[in-house]
Amino acid sequence: MMSAAAARALLLRGGNKPSLTTTSTSTSIQRFFAAAATSNEPLVKTALYSLHLDLGADMVPFAGYELPVLYKSENGGVMKEHLWCRSPGKSSLFDVSHMGQIRWRGKDRVAFLEKLVVGDIAGLSPGHGCLSLITNANGGIIDDTVITNAGEYIYMVVNGATKFGDMKHFQEQMANFDGDVTMEYLEDAMQLLAIQGPGAAEAVKKILPFGFQLEKMAFMTGADATLDGVEGCRITRCGYTGEDGFEIAMPAEYAVSIASKLLSDPTVNPTGLGARDSLRLEAGLCLYGHDLNETINPVEATLAWTMGGPKSRRRQEGGFLGAEHILTPDGGLQKVAKKRVGLLGMKAPAREGAEIFDAAGEKKIGEVTSGTFSPCLKVPIAMGYVETPLSKKGTEVNIQVRGKMQKAEITAMPFVESRYYRVPE
Repeated sequence: MMSAAAARALLLRGGNKPSLTTTSTSTSIQRFFAAAATSNEPLVKTALYSLHLDLGADMVPFAGYELPVLYKSENGGVMKEHLWCRSPGKSSLFDVSHMGQIRWRGKDRVAFLEKLVVGDIAGLSPGHGCLSLITNANGGIIDDTVITNAGEYIYMVVNGATKFGDMKHFQEQMANFDGDVTMEYLEDAMQLLAIQGPGAAEAVKKILPFGFQLEKMAFMTGADATLDGVEGCRITRCGYTGEDGFEIAMPAEYAVSIASKLLSDPTVNPTGLGARDSLRLEAGLCLYGHDLNETINPVEATLAWTMGGPKSRRRQEGGFLGAEHILTPDGGLQKVAKKRVGLLGMKAPAREGAEIFDAAGEKKIGEVTSGTFSPCLKVPIAMGYVETPLSKKGTEVNIQVRGKMQKAEITAMPFVESRYYRVPE
């Protein structure tokens, strides 16, 4: 097994300074993590904290944890880490142990969850999962979550910054639920890694037992598994980059050994939160607290697809919190005043909070919620919300950046084509 010191020797060749490539990228990252920091609470360290330091990580506060934003290594820095993740045959390893992992048990667990989330949980076959949304009584989004039918239990992963609020909400709903359901929060006993990129499957194969048919594992499916000889682990084919990849959960005492084994593969690069954010924005994926919040509903967020099509059971029956504010009685979608869109054409990055105006630059029509410089496209990209009549692709707009108007255009997302895995026919 490769030690932390050996991993450092492998990854610190040259000892270069972090490569941010542009001042705007650096500024964006600093603002982003300053906003995400927990003010006065002591920061939690994941089981990989010492390994991150050995690998040359710059640690920052995020969601109450101390996590790496980038690494000072030959392949480190936001730009290099980002491009590595999208490179043929390569993959990136992220520590996402701050995320909340929950197991739901009890014979009425599905019925209970369908009161909380918009997705068709009853329709999930064993091993299959979905992205869903936790809503409040007004139809606003409390959180986004990945839910998998693990057979004997339901496995849920929620955002790190919202997990305690989520669980308080769950407990309040359980108090009024007449059925058999229990919630098991895995706390820090289980750690979570994400490995993403075109080479992720080949790297993960090396820690799976002989005979595990990874090529038959579809996107958004998961299974309990033995990883690198460690029992009690779980692997899910999903991710937050638009690439093929996996989230792997393991007992905390084995997190360093499993991460080190993966990093001993020269195609795997440790990657921080900075590149994770730029990758997810290129993929058109939302960040809770920025692109989603409790006042935004699934239709406004263009996430109504998480409820299924017009004839789907969830659209027809509703039954989840706030459904009457989202759906019409016949399963249609209620009209909304604003919608989430992609934005291209700016000369400089438009950051969160930048105001969006109409083509004449006279009327404010919306606001940017996420923005950065795209390492792959070499241009600024952003997403935000605009008035529904002006949300169509190709609509010309203006964005106020540093007091000056910049021409931009509404565009479809993702900005970079997604490459989620499909099982060969």
